Parts: sequence; C-alpha cells; structure tokens
Amino acid sequence: LRVFKANVKRTLIEAKILIIEDETDIAELLRLHLSDIYTEVAHVNDGAKGLQKALAEHWDLLILDLRLPGMDGLEICRRLRSDNHYLPILMLTAKTSELDRVLGLEIGADDYMSKPFSVVELTARVKALMRRVSALNNRSQQPHNHPIKIADLVIDPVGRNVTKAGKPITLTAKEFDLLLHFAKSPNKVFRRSELLDSVWGYGHEGYEHTVNSHINRLRTKIAPNSIETVWGVGYKMVSN
Repeated sequence: LRVFKANVKRTLIEAKILIIEDETDIAELLRLHLSDIYTEVAHVNDGAKGLQKALAEHWDLLILDLRLPGMDGLEICRRLRSDNHYLPILMLTAKTSELDRVLGLEIGADDYMSKPFSVVELTARVKALMRRVSALNNRSQQPHNHPIKIADLVIDPVGRNVTKAGKPITLTAKEFDLLLHFAKSPNKVFRRSELLDSVWGYGHEGYEHTVNSHINRLRTKIAPNSIETVWGVGYKMVSN
C-alpha cells in the first residue's frame, strides 16, 4: 500500500491551483479530488484575502466562486484581468441566470459552472483549461511566432500586445485571444461555435452571444469594419 501511494505521488501533474470559495464542504471536495491530480491545491474562503493570495503567488488555475464575503468573484476577476500575468479562471456560482453566466464570461472568466455541479465534469473542465493554456504557452515559445501585421494593426503573439498606427490598444485576455485567432486566418469565416471552442477552449452551448459582445468591443477598440458579419454563417476579419 505504501509503494502504491508513492507511485501515485510521483504521477501528480506539476501545477498550482487556487480555490476561492466560502462554502467549506464544496471547497474541501474540490481540494480532495484535484489533489489526486495536481501537486498543490490551496483554498481561501474570503474574497479580499483570495485576491491577495492570487496576486502574491504564481498559480496555474483559479477556481473562483461568484458570491463571496469581502469581495465578490466578478470584482476579483476584473482585477486579475487588469494584471499583466494571465491566470486561467473557472468561475462557480449558485446562480443559474443567463445574465450571470454571460457576465462571468465577458469580464474574462475562461469557463463557468453552476452549482450544483458534477465533480467529474468540473475536473474534466479543469484538465481542458490546463491543456489549452499549455498549448498556448508552447506556441508562444515557437521561434516562427512573429508579430502579425494587418493594415495598420500589429499583433504580437508572444508579448500579447496590440498597436494600431503605432498606438497601443488595451484588450482583455479574451479579446486578445479572439483577435489573434482571427488574425491568423484573415478573410476566413468562423462560426460562433468554432470561435467558442477555439478561443474559450470549451463548447459553451447557448453562449454564442458572448462572441457577439466580444466582437462588438473589438470593433469599438480597433475599427468598426475590422471584423465583418457574414449573415447566417459567422464572422471574418478583413485583411485590407
């Protein structure tokens, strides 16, 4: 039995996960399950203290409750998204309204689950987010990943910054990922479901309208005609 446990210990994935959740039973359940897979899983039950811990250390994933004492999950998400370091966020809530789901995604959460949820499904989503971030990091380290220039727009995949006519443009993490996805295939039409799968890393069924919101914000920040709507199909980025 001791040998078996030692072998399991050696197979843990090297990653740090932070859980900010005020319901102790849920947090402990998540911690126990995720500790069987990842090397470090920490828990904080207060929003303000959770934000402080999230900013003070490097984390590979944050599981964030929406309703928290001290500071709610939406405000934590906003503040983390204003930081230069990108941290994947899986948001949890007891709320099931469409407004809460969309708001959580639009302010920068990478995925969203409503309580009660299946621990098996949540673990699968955590793994999917980890794989996606790992793939993005690997691509950013490739030497051919040079800045992309479209008209007066320059997109730097490695530095994750954008300039228009030499002036910097401030984008959220998801806005940047969406823009980069379009820029890598200019003039190609993408369906909303394809964009959700490729940019959000998960097929958020029924969340296609969050794509519309992100595209509208990109148009405002870049140019109204930069991304065209192809009626009945999806969207494409115009290359000239």
